[in-house]
Amino acid sequence: MAEQLIELNVTGMHCNNCAMSIHRLLEKKGLQDISVDFAGEEVKFTNNPAVTLPQIVKDIEGLGFKVIGDPALHTPRFYEQVENKFILCAIFTAPLLLHMVLPWHLLHSTWVQLALCLPVFIVGCLHFGKSAFNSVKGGVPNMDVLIFVGSTAAFVYSLVGTLQHLGPRFMFYETCATIITLVLLGNVFEKRSVNQTTSAVKDLMKIQQTTANRMVNGSIEVISAKDVRPGDTLVVNQGDKIPVDGEVLSGGASIDESMLTGESVPVDIEKYGKVIGGTLLIKGNITMLATKVGANTTLSQIIELMKKAQAAKPPVQKLGDKVAAIFVPAVILISVLTFLFTYLIGQSDLQTALMNAIAVLVISCPCAMGLATPTAVMVGLGRAAKNGILIKGGDTVEAVTDAKYIVFDKTGTLTTGKFSIQDIKLNSGTSLEEVRGIITAIEERSNHPIATSLVEQLKSLSKTKTILISATEEKGLGMRAEDVNGNTYFLGSGKTADTHYNLSLYKNQIQIAQIAIDDTIKPEAAGLITQLKQMGITPILLSGDKNNRCQKVAVALGIDEVHGEKLPDEKLSIIDVYKKKGKTLMIGDGINDAPALTRADVGISMSGASQIAIQSARVVLLNTDLSSVVKFLQISRHTLLTIKQNLFWAFAYNVVAIPIAALGFLNPMVGAFTMAFSDVVIIGNSLRLKRKRL
Repeated sequence: MAEQLIELNVTGMHCNNCAMSIHRLLEKKGLQDISVDFAGEEVKFTNNPAVTLPQIVKDIEGLGFKVIGDPALHTPRFYEQVENKFILCAIFTAPLLLHMVLPWHLLHSTWVQLALCLPVFIVGCLHFGKSAFNSVKGGVPNMDVLIFVGSTAAFVYSLVGTLQHLGPRFMFYETCATIITLVLLGNVFEKRSVNQTTSAVKDLMKIQQTTANRMVNGSIEVISAKDVRPGDTLVVNQGDKIPVDGEVLSGGASIDESMLTGESVPVDIEKYGKVIGGTLLIKGNITMLATKVGANTTLSQIIELMKKAQAAKPPVQKLGDKVAAIFVPAVILISVLTFLFTYLIGQSDLQTALMNAIAVLVISCPCAMGLATPTAVMVGLGRAAKNGILIKGGDTVEAVTDAKYIVFDKTGTLTTGKFSIQDIKLNSGTSLEEVRGIITAIEERSNHPIATSLVEQLKSLSKTKTILISATEEKGLGMRAEDVNGNTYFLGSGKTADTHYNLSLYKNQIQIAQIAIDDTIKPEAAGLITQLKQMGITPILLSGDKNNRCQKVAVALGIDEVHGEKLPDEKLSIIDVYKKKGKTLMIGDGINDAPALTRADVGISMSGASQIAIQSARVVLLNTDLSSVVKFLQISRHTLLTIKQNLFWAFAYNVVAIPIAALGFLNPMVGAFTMAFSDVVIIGNSLRLKRKRL
């Protein structure tokens, strides 16, 4: 069987420790390209012909997790929901706690206390015990080991006291039940908080769940958007969501694309205009042709990139992962030593020694360390996405925070990319109409901003029609083409003596025209350059355009370092020079920028860029407004700051809490309560990023 990427939806993962146990299991089976996202509840890997999928599913479920089909259609059973487990345990735990303050004789009966504690202990064994056992078996002990050992020690101690009639000093049923109930309460809060951190992807997935009006033989049938096929004709009315990507066949409309670009101003679309699935038609009506459906739509690709980004670990997380992996065995050792020192050396009674040891187990919190990074990354990426900034990896967030240089391409990045022909100089007796026709025929085959602008400008002018049989784009040079008569053409930035002209047109290797084109600087570009300088970042202009044009733009914007007339390989060399001096980002949009975008520490692509530029970049700015560059830098810096805060609090909590518990200053129930809420504090700090003023 050929290798293929397998995707499984797995529920029951609480934090990064859970993800690590699945990751290690799959590694032992020899699987490759493993990615485990606990918050997104997704496990991906490349299958191994030697291992069957049913066996992999069985082994993952053996760790205490559950593999499900479509998450949208999955409804967990009543007894599987952590909220219901908590409510059941709380009902039995409440009277156990009340016996400490109420004089009711019945509540003081050891047998009544055993009867109240037993259902809670059974729930705890099923919820924590199975996961604890399988995590130890898998070689990655998780937090459930600590909870299970602590609650079981209290229960067994109390049960022995009950059976041997040793009296109330041996009764700690309320400790056992309270530990389990409070940790379940923490799990409830944790589950809801993690759901909030992943809301960006879930919101995008909800946008996909819409219907489409498909035209069949003159009549309309309503179908699900996922059933639309390429080539279908769809009718979209005012107030409808556009179901898939496509082209307008007739009609006109104003479309709200804010969910994609963060831009609140509606976009007017007419015949032959392109529309994006998931955007909202707020005024007008259109008939459209479906071109991209399913996983190929822009929205689906964004969702997939978001999922991959959330699963990508920043380098700062590796420290947390390493500590969390050895944390549980270390805590168990500390707990055992606490018991031995308290009982044997400190000469305390058995009850005190056991309570101190249990307190150590339940106060420690490896989950907080496991949650510290991914929750902050998810919220940060979600906030960026809502601002029209698509970050392809959580590791990108850390990579940009110490940026020293930002290298800008000129055309379509610092300038509008809307070009117009200023002048055409004819050679060899060629007519103006013929040159216009050749330019139009060649540039229709390119998606470069210059090409789009020139085709638009020449559309209404008189020209001789040229029919091409081939056209190819050469990185950083231009377009080569051949017509039906066998004539060959080249249109590109050939170096000319007259710097006024920046494009040359050749027919059969003879220059027949020189073209002067120019575009305008984006209105927000100057403000961006000023802000970058204030942030301590040096802006650099790197372009294939003429030196004099690059200098003109650089002077207008206040950019001091300029590199003009550079081919793609020369751009790579310049990027390498800056990378040696400090962290270097590159912003571009054309095919000629793709190698440099890949070579830079972080490549940033503009939304109207060529597909290869978007694929080469680690960040895509869906909004053409350059101010989103600063927003991206701010979100990245605050995300990394939040990660560092989370890791500090997670480490500090354990460093302070474990010695306090070991010295006997902490009741196990208080320990369970504070442990449960340490996770919530970490996630709460991450959620501040959603609304934090940057």
